[in-house]
Amino acid sequence: MTDIAQLNKLFFDRTDLEPARVESIVSDALHGADDGELFLEYRQSESFSFDDGKLKAASFDTSQGFGLRAISGEATGYGHASELSEDAIRRASDTVKAVRSGAAGQMETAPAATNQQLYVDDNPLQETPFETKVKLLQDIDAYARTKDPRVRQVMASLTGNWQAVEIMRSGGELAGDIRPLVRLSVSVVIGDNKHMESGSYGSGGRFGYDLLLAPETWQSHVDEALRQAHILLEADPAPAGEMQVVLGPGWPGILLHEAIGHGLEGDFNRKKTSVFSGLMGERVAAPGVTVVDDGVITDRRGSLSIDDEGTPTQSTTLIEDGILVAYMQDRMNARLMGTRSTGNGRRQSFAHQPMPRMRNTIMCAGKDHPEDILRSVKNGLYAVNFGGGQVDITNGKFVFSASEAYKIKDGAIGAPVKGATLIGSGFEVLKKVKAVGNDMEFDPGIGTCGKNGQLVPVGVGQPTLLIDGLTVGGTEALE
Repeated sequence: MTDIAQLNKLFFDRTDLEPARVESIVSDALHGADDGELFLEYRQSESFSFDDGKLKAASFDTSQGFGLRAISGEATGYGHASELSEDAIRRASDTVKAVRSGAAGQMETAPAATNQQLYVDDNPLQETPFETKVKLLQDIDAYARTKDPRVRQVMASLTGNWQAVEIMRSGGELAGDIRPLVRLSVSVVIGDNKHMESGSYGSGGRFGYDLLLAPETWQSHVDEALRQAHILLEADPAPAGEMQVVLGPGWPGILLHEAIGHGLEGDFNRKKTSVFSGLMGERVAAPGVTVVDDGVITDRRGSLSIDDEGTPTQSTTLIEDGILVAYMQDRMNARLMGTRSTGNGRRQSFAHQPMPRMRNTIMCAGKDHPEDILRSVKNGLYAVNFGGGQVDITNGKFVFSASEAYKIKDGAIGAPVKGATLIGSGFEVLKKVKAVGNDMEFDPGIGTCGKNGQLVPVGVGQPTLLIDGLTVGGTEALE
């Protein structure tokens, strides 16, 4: 865990806040409440966008503020401001007191502290000169155009964040974290005399810019984006109908995240609006399917040393060998459901209330060799990468577009196809998993999840999977 003295320099030494007086305000605001906290945040962020051979945009932003929350039963009072002053916190205190009931609540105990630290405290924005970041994007553009004369457009972006948070509970308990986050994205458009296609790739995580600045990193990103675009230039129209579908390892785990992961978040299940509500201890997936939400993987985009309520994160098994064994919980929903927080209480910023959110959601590796999985399919689709999608949490139904896919014919990977859309229900897809590969991979570190208007960084991962019967939307009949 980040040294609290380091955080105090940000939130107390350079402001008019005095820890003892702030603690008194917080304790008074939370007196008689069941739970709550003061969340302090300081954030620096920057972004660079390069397009058409030019730096199109560059931005730098510093923000700070607090959020004060009091919880009584299911009611929540929340006040926030970008002003770090005792007067502002006191005004927020007057607001949150309104939710307290007549009877004094039993304040939830503070989460047990740990010394885990999953990433460095260093600020990536200050480590690398502005000119170096711009040159990286210029080099990406030049390299892509040198690799293929058919390149029509190159777009590249570089983003970085440095977030410091400190959480104070009634009684003065403190927890804090410093979180770096960087990401590099590359997109290319190539064209021949007939048409144009695009490809993209990116990576990132909770580390500095050094890894992204290495030529072997950014050149591999350009190579992969070009490879995807080349494949689409040669691709046939996708087949349509119900068929066996093999999902590749890594980024296709986004389907797991959207179609299944959200349905396992505690708030949806407490309110009984999830398709998984009331199924604890029952079989919800095929044997061999184990799903975890892991917040403690070093340097990963979705990892957190503590969540935004001060709870140390953990690796939580959600589905074990096909049996539902846990939901992802923040403090409020865990208390109302008679269980404990799993360290999944997350918020976009001080201006937002925490709620149960995924971190790194992963389907664990199985025992099957990917080659054997593909050989078992007579006629089907191999989906390697995904684009956008839509999911209905209440019934688990989803629609996802495959940005890279291939026909499978008699156990062999065939021609690439484009325009493939996967349609189904996450609840049913879990039961149709017939083989789980031994090749689990993480996504490259690019995921961002939206829920109730809040965006947070996340990760996904999965091995090669065989789904025995999934509807594919396309334009050609399956041969």
